[in-house]
Amino acid sequence: MEKLAMSLPLIGILRGVTPDEAVDIAEAVLAAGITQIEVPLNSPNPLESIRRLVDAFGERAVIGAGTVLTPAQVREVHAAGGRLIVSPNCRPAVIEETHKLGMASWPGIVTPSEAFDALDAGATGLKLFPAVQVGLEGMKAVRAVLPAGTLLYAVGGAGVDNFAEWRAAGVDGAGLGSALYKPGQSASQVGQQAQALVDAWLAGEQ
Repeated sequence: MEKLAMSLPLIGILRGVTPDEAVDIAEAVLAAGITQIEVPLNSPNPLESIRRLVDAFGERAVIGAGTVLTPAQVREVHAAGGRLIVSPNCRPAVIEETHKLGMASWPGIVTPSEAFDALDAGATGLKLFPAVQVGLEGMKAVRAVLPAGTLLYAVGGAGVDNFAEWRAAGVDGAGLGSALYKPGQSASQVGQQAQALVDAWLAGEQ
């Protein structure tokens, strides 16, 4: 079970987390088996949060940033120790910089054009965002034209109530935002939410 948990295709999104609470919140997320964590750059002092998370969990988790919009931001995250870059959009220059620095790149895409631009630039995988806008049928249409083996994560609309449907339709993983963490929530509350999300994701395998 532990090995399974360590390889869950889920990214925890801690939007709005502060440096002083980041380690406790991330500890609760990791305890549930979510080992990829991003701190969006529109959070308070995000690079400091990333530094603290890397110091605390760098051997146990892949830590990085979300809402990364420029190559300069990629370099700042890399300097802070981050190894994961997640974006809401598809910017080949951002993907190329991420790839060059040996970091995981997850750009946001909606259309096949964006998907192929992202893959051509060296993306690790694709973040379907917002998934709720594209919907299951739209996702299946995009998935049908992607190269075999392309990783596609649903972000924005995939959660406890519909993981099974998204998995059956063909997504490989998911990014977990407000369903996992909202500013002001305690580590205990986040841990409960993380466990519920992990349990729902695993239930979708059956």
